Amino acid sequence: MANDKKAYPLRINGSVLEAMQRWSEDELRSLNAQIEYVLRDALRKAGRLKADKPDDPTD
Repeated sequence: MANDKKAYPLRINGSVLEAMQRWSEDELRSLNAQIEYVLRDALRKAGRLKADKPDDPTD
C-alpha cells in the first residue's frame, strides 16, 4: 500500500514556506501537493524512489 497518504506535521522556515506557496500557485497546485511533488522529484533524482508509475496526475 505505497499510495497510502499519511499526515505529517512539518516545521518550515517562513521564507521557504512563502516561496513554496508562490511556486504552488504558479503551478496551480495546493501547497501540500507542491511540497509532495518537490520531495518526490528529489527522491527520484537521488535514486531513492522508483519512477515506475506516477501516482500523481500533476507529474
